[in-house]
Amino acid sequence: MLLPASSPVVFEHYLALLDHWNQTHALTSLAPADRYEELILDASMLLPHLELVRLGAHVVDFGSGAGIPAIVLAILRPDLRITALDAVQKKTAFIQQVILELKLTNLEVVHGRAELLPSLQASVGVAKAVGSPHLLASWMDRHTIPGGFFLALKSQDWMNEEHPAHWSCTPHPYQLPTRGSRIVLRMDPV
Repeated sequence: MLLPASSPVVFEHYLALLDHWNQTHALTSLAPADRYEELILDASMLLPHLELVRLGAHVVDFGSGAGIPAIVLAILRPDLRITALDAVQKKTAFIQQVILELKLTNLEVVHGRAELLPSLQASVGVAKAVGSPHLLASWMDRHTIPGGFFLALKSQDWMNEEHPAHWSCTPHPYQLPTRGSRIVLRMDPV
């Protein structure tokens, strides 16, 4: 996956902010040398699956953590409206700081639990390493609009997780340069 020529500087700024905040807030256990591939490149694997998503569509990142994949999507798809949702205050505070410093006007942050919030009216849900397909489907049942779908960045062992009966799960495998095989799991209501 080739990223736009202008994006490395923006991603370097994000990674510098993450490094700074991580010193006191423990946002990620990833070593700094692994962060670009594991966070930026991995999240960018969602882009081909979003090509047909209409301009201005609402994408919700459930369990955004340090803002991944929400921040990557906001940078690379400024035509989408992105919401980063997380229940941990220090993580949403970090994402808010990233929004301010990188001037990501298409990204908003919501502090809360998906199962307790009113519907976010998402066209697409996304998540990285958060919950089983069954849990993700329950969040989308609550937060999606008709025709919405979910994209989950998962490891190869996703088949061992609980699957929802009322959603189809289609795996799309890919390879990271040094971090191995992964899956973009597309989930659609049936």
